Amino acid sequence: MSGRAESYDYVEHFFTFVEMLKTKRMKRAIAIILPLLAIALFTAGCCHSKKCTQSLNSNSAGPHAIIYQTRNDYSDNVPIILSDDKKSVESYPDVKDVYYQGKLAKPTVLHKGWLLDNRGINKNVAFINLSYEQYSQLKSTPTAEELLKMVIDKNPVTRMYDLGLRSDFQDIETEINQRIDAGNISEFKLLK
Repeated sequence: MSGRAESYDYVEHFFTFVEMLKTKRMKRAIAIILPLLAIALFTAGCCHSKKCTQSLNSNSAGPHAIIYQTRNDYSDNVPIILSDDKKSVESYPDVKDVYYQGKLAKPTVLHKGWLLDNRGINKNVAFINLSYEQYSQLKSTPTAEELLKMVIDKNPVTRMYDLGLRSDFQDIETEINQRIDAGNISEFKLLK
């Protein structure tokens, strides 16, 4: 067969297919089959793959348990988050946001000089020269530029670990202290 005859056959088959689609029976079948096919493809293509299952399990929402040690005692100083180059402020609390469970969000003191974060810090944390009490009593939240001038240590953290979701712990303070005492924190994600 020549190329023209083959293309004519394809065109003829296409128009036959289009005519079939016009029937009510075929329209109903398509209306049922297409959604089922889409669901089947999505389920087979994503939810059974290892990557999809891992991402569904690892992206659970909620705050993480972050423990850290600092070169000096900043447990009463308000933390802010700096940029990677430490030249600008990325994140800071509103004066009303320095509370955790109804108390000032100071870190929980753990064994061997470790602290459990109650504010939401990361490896780019810096501490300002105001205590939680002083900060909570300000009439308005300082600007990022003002806070940058208040920083007393741009690199205060010596070690920091992410222990996973806080909700995974029954008694977070006791359980973390047990791990610290047993020397089992290095199995967690090292942040700094």
